[in-house]
This record gives sequence, structure tokens and C-alpha cells, in this order.
Amino acid sequence: MRKALTEAEQALAHGDVPVGAVAVHGGIIVGQGHNRKEIDADPTAHAEVIALREAARTLGGWRLVGVTLYCTLEPCPMCAGAMVAARLSRLVYGADDPKAGAAGSVVELLRDSRFNHQVAVTRGVLAEEALALMERFFASLREKATMEGSPSPAYGAALEMR
Repeated sequence: MRKALTEAEQALAHGDVPVGAVAVHGGIIVGQGHNRKEIDADPTAHAEVIALREAARTLGGWRLVGVTLYCTLEPCPMCAGAMVAARLSRLVYGADDPKAGAAGSVVELLRDSRFNHQVAVTRGVLAEEALALMERFFASLREKATMEGSPSPAYGAALEMR
């Protein structure tokens, strides 16, 4: 999870929401990534998707059985769907996402028995550190908006992580 936090710091450094993810198989990192939506102008460039893609390339196949994904934030529905589709074995995440969490905060996609695969979930690992990064990011958005004389973006102003 510490490596995922380091990935999240990289996202923060280039102006993306600070989310990082690391995929591990047999104790070895096989994929990693951080949010790149802004820098790549790609709505699918979430940390989890990037890490899953890299893990699939590293392991030589899209089925990620035996892989654990460590992520700083609870996944959104898109990322949770990718985890189910990839047959990911386990997700370990830091902070809950009360706005878009798909591991139980808003919806539960990872353990839904209606799907052909369920992902084991461990939540709250290094959550305070993950929340601190999110708070820094949204505080900087609000500060920038104030300096520019415009209201804060709705997603930044309305975010309440606790």
C-alpha cells in the first residue's frame, strides 16, 4: 500500500486526483499506475485500470487470478467492473469514496453474486494517509479557484471525505 501511496503522489504532482494502484502476484509487483485523466485527456486513465493493464501484459493474459490490487481509494464503478472482468482475486484499498465507491460505499459491485466472479475486499488500509492526499488535492483546487476569482469546481467544493 505504501507503493500505491507513492503512485498517488505522482498523480498529485501533475494535477490529477491522487489515486495510486499496485498489482501484486506472488509477492512481486506486476503492475502499477496512478491517475492520468488530466495529463492524458483520457476518462479511463484511472490508476486501477492502468495497473490492471500492466499486470495483464506482465503476466501474459487478461485473467488476473491470484493477483491482489492495492489502491489508495475505493474504486469507482468503471474500475470495479474492470476488476470483475479481469477475475482479480483481491482488492485492498485505503479510503472509502462516499461519492462514487463501488465496493460498498455507494454500490457493491465487487462481491455481487449476480456476476460470474467476486473479488475479495479489504478496506481501510492506510486510509488516513490516502485521505490526507485527497484533502491536499481538493484544498489546492479550492485555493486556485479562489485566487482566480471563480467558485471552486463543484466536485472539489462539495467533497467531504469524512
